Amino acid sequence: MLPLNLRIAVSSLRAHKWRAILAMLGVFLGALAFTGVQHVSEILVRRAEIETEQLGPNLYAVLAGQIRFRRSGEMRTDGNIKTFQLSDAQALIDGVPSVLEGAPFVSANLQVRGGGNAVTAKILATWPQYQSIRSFYPDTGRFFTGREVEERAKVCVLGRKIAERLFGRAENAVGRLVYLYRASFHVVGVMEGKGRDVSGEDQDEYLLMPLSTYMRRASNQTWVNGVFLRLDGEAGLDQVQASVNAIMRSRHALTPGEPDDFASMTPRDAMQLQRQALDLMSTLGGISSVISFAVGGLGILSIMILVVRARRVEIGVRRAVGGRRRDIVRQFLFESALMAGVGGALGVATTLVLVVVGCNVADLPLVLDPTSLVATLAGSCLLGVAAGAYPAWQAAHIEILDILRN
Repeated sequence: MLPLNLRIAVSSLRAHKWRAILAMLGVFLGALAFTGVQHVSEILVRRAEIETEQLGPNLYAVLAGQIRFRRSGEMRTDGNIKTFQLSDAQALIDGVPSVLEGAPFVSANLQVRGGGNAVTAKILATWPQYQSIRSFYPDTGRFFTGREVEERAKVCVLGRKIAERLFGRAENAVGRLVYLYRASFHVVGVMEGKGRDVSGEDQDEYLLMPLSTYMRRASNQTWVNGVFLRLDGEAGLDQVQASVNAIMRSRHALTPGEPDDFASMTPRDAMQLQRQALDLMSTLGGISSVISFAVGGLGILSIMILVVRARRVEIGVRRAVGGRRRDIVRQFLFESALMAGVGGALGVATTLVLVVVGCNVADLPLVLDPTSLVATLAGSCLLGVAAGAYPAWQAAHIEILDILRN
């Protein structure tokens, strides 16, 4: 019976192919929107997890200002906050329990010249402890030392991409000079490839230098942008947070009720904020897919009603030669389910192609969710059955005598 029903369904779709295509279009868009948004969300969550793992073990950051996330997912702090002093960072390193080591930092975007080229780099001035805190080490050469920090030495370490853009190959950068403003800095190392972290910063675009060198020789400032802390693996984050708040509010003389002029964050916090943004995107995508599915269902319903009216003679003949009402119902339900199933299958197939190609082009982790794909196919077929239920009932209750009189 199934091959016969299939032949009849295919014949009907061919006879009304433009109607069928328009009806399937809504289901196609619904399946594409639903599976596409689900996969994009899961891919971005997986990327955030990978970036979190790259940030370093048990990282805890205290930053000047309040944290904001852009729509792109990048993390930014409010304005140019100058209240976070180097002494504040040292007080946190010495006073917060479970802190194993810390590294205050200053960041800025400046033009760097070297090898006859000029690029804009993210300047990160910090201490040597930054390496172990962020699990980020030189691949070629070395990192600057504590003595070079004390001496305000004009040395720097380049991120891999910056080194390649300035000197062609990363290995060619060690021992060369780069220029910030008119000051020259000796390149002592090139960092390993790291990629973007959970805050959206590309760590391969960094130029790292001693904190004292930047604060005294480059910018002549006393404030820092924050401090990176490495905590003991068994540290209680609630206790750490309470200690950070107490120390910072006391040092900044903040009265009760006055908002903090600093923010604390772990990689997991950043990933959770990103998840909230992705959840919003998933919700909006789900709403759009439901609307598309609803439009597709209504399209199939209207097409099937027209098909029933156009095939009244065929239905009457089938009934006259012994066709049962349930056979008529099955036939039209099968046709509507086939129409929706084809639309859903095309949407799922398009999603798979776009996900694979997009992940390869954008260098994103490939994540495929078989559950959502199968659920979308099954949901499309069920939508077709629901949309075709009323037309099928109409077809099954057509009176043979009325058709024969006409």
